[in-house]
Formats: sequence, structure tokens, C-alpha cells
Amino acid sequence: QVKLVESGGGLVQAGDSLRLSCTASGLAFSNYGMGWFRQAPEKEREFVVAINWSGRSTAYADSVKGRFTISRDNAKNTVYLQMNSLKPEDTAVYYCAATRGQLTVVRTGTPQYNYWGQGTQVTVTS
Repeated sequence: QVKLVESGGGLVQAGDSLRLSCTASGLAFSNYGMGWFRQAPEKEREFVVAINWSGRSTAYADSVKGRFTISRDNAKNTVYLQMNSLKPEDTAVYYCAATRGQLTVVRTGTPQYNYWGQGTQVTVTS
């Protein structure tokens, strides 16, 4: 059974930083690209950032470029999201997702992801 478990969310003030982690089990982690998506209340789930299986390719939403950084440790089956200079508009539930394939490209569409975590809440106050 595949499980993706996010952690690291919380309540912070604007300008603060948070580091999210997502640990996978039940799959060959290095065979999957990983992504972070978020969903704010009454909004659709949106792409935030993704990384390919090797970590050599990444993609970022324009809204987080220069503030967020994704990385992965295949030995630990874990992907990380370092979030700096947080803004109130970053408030959302953040989901980790896995997409099958050792691709050089990075997938950014929600239908392209095979497995999803339960999400972790990030709240940024002004």
C-alpha cells in the first residue's frame, strides 16, 4: 500500500519560513517524480513545485519562484519543500504527490500524479 505522509505545516507570520517534508512508503521512490500542490478554501488545487526522479529537474509556479525550494533524498524516500518569505496568500493545505516514471521532464498537472498524501495545513498571518 502506497502512503505519502506530509509534515511540517503550521501557523506562522508573514515573512517567516517553514519546511515541509513528505515521506513515501510502499513504492520505489526513485522511480517517481514528486510534486507539491496546494488548495486554499473554495479554490481549486493548484501546482506549486515539482521535481523529477533524480532531482536534476524542477519546476515552480510563478507565485513561489525565488521563495520556495524543492529537494529530495532518495535514500530517505523523502521530498522537502523549503518555504521562505511566506505570504498570507500562501495559506492553504499543501499536498505531496507522486508521479510514476524516471523522466527528465517535470510534470505539473494534477491528473498526472498517481498518489497523493492527506495534506498539511499552512497558515500565514499578516
